[in-house]
Amino acid sequence: MDPDIKRRGLMLVLSSPSGAGKTSIGRELLRRETGLGLSVSATTRPKRPGETHGVDYFFVDTTEFGLMVNRGEFFEHAKVFGNYYGTPRKYVEEKLADGRDVLFDIEWQGTQQLREKAANDVVSVFILPPSTAELERRLNARAQDPAHVVARRMGEAANEMSHWPEYDYIIVNRDLDASVAKVQAILSAERARRDRLVGLGDFVKRLRDGR
Repeated sequence: MDPDIKRRGLMLVLSSPSGAGKTSIGRELLRRETGLGLSVSATTRPKRPGETHGVDYFFVDTTEFGLMVNRGEFFEHAKVFGNYYGTPRKYVEEKLADGRDVLFDIEWQGTQQLREKAANDVVSVFILPPSTAELERRLNARAQDPAHVVARRMGEAANEMSHWPEYDYIIVNRDLDASVAKVQAILSAERARRDRLVGLGDFVKRLRDGR
């Protein structure tokens, strides 16, 4: 791209019911794509095996989370399965202004708040499982949650999936590589959108003037 044409970054949102694959798709997307960084959320959820504070999440208690909300430090926040999640504003705003894209692994509640506050910057993708049976198999296979939590997540899946019409794009995640490739195609197209290109008008004017 011409050095006089800058691009404003975008917020790429991946949402899905638990177990449908948004986290796996997001991790592979981050490995393949340059100029894309993960929005690290704050959460009151207990740390899972292998997770690192400040990398996977900022793990805080409920009191601190409430103080952060009151101070207006979140771009969005929501309560999911009894735990609170929120996206720090400063990190996201700085990345977008610098022309870098930010990946969000959030649920429909957070996506709604992002659209309310920054609709022009949001590109949303909803990930669906190929079947209910496969969704349950994936939840059990990852062995991160006890049986009662898996059952609760399955109970919530229908409500979560009902929000698919609120999203820009829908992907049925039958195969991880194919799903990642589809998200890459979406990202490539959205990066080239006219309204994200800063300085394009002046560039075209120079071309028309023969410069």
